[in-house]
Amino acid sequence: MTVRVGVLHTVPALVPVFQELLLQRRDDLDVVHTADASLLSSVIANGVTDAVRALLRGHLRAFRNAGAEAVLVTCSSIGEAAVEAASVVGVRLSRVDAPMAAEAVARARAGSGRILVLATLEATLGPTARLVESAAGQEGVDVTSTVVAGAAAARTAGDLDRHDALVAQAVRSAGDVDVIVLAQASMATGAGDDARVLTSPASGVDGFIAGLRD
Repeated sequence: MTVRVGVLHTVPALVPVFQELLLQRRDDLDVVHTADASLLSSVIANGVTDAVRALLRGHLRAFRNAGAEAVLVTCSSIGEAAVEAASVVGVRLSRVDAPMAAEAVARARAGSGRILVLATLEATLGPTARLVESAAGQEGVDVTSTVVAGAAAARTAGDLDRHDALVAQAVRSAGDVDVIVLAQASMATGAGDDARVLTSPASGVDGFIAGLRD
């Protein structure tokens, strides 16, 4: 018997990435993907507006009506708004970056307590930094955040090599921190081999799968 799940993206190129990650872990999944780039464009231009919230509720209702047991949202920029929309619609939703945030805090507590959040979009920086800070609670973890200048423009122009190079350079320039959180799933291709770096796709899928019924 298959288990139907929904995955909501704002970057269409991530559809095959998450399809593979999900089926690698469970081959009995029936995965329904929705990719709506207009959501991210709207958030970048105007923030999370009532129109964005309405679109999110519509997508989540469609997943619910299609029989999805749960929904994974792969875009950190809309993560907070998606959680809010899911509570209205009545669907179980996971943020792809939530397990990464929890791991970042655990690592920081075992070290000097310093976390750096990198994003390519200002719209993502706030939601991810707040997620990490929420996971840290009042435990004295120091969270700083910054935008990787030029990386988003490079991706928009189709220059993925430059995007990855800029992300990699930001990682190399991170300084003395315990953990480097890459806020967007699309940044994972520039992660390199720095052991301090955390990315969201694999850990987010693992957390999502763990919450599904057998």
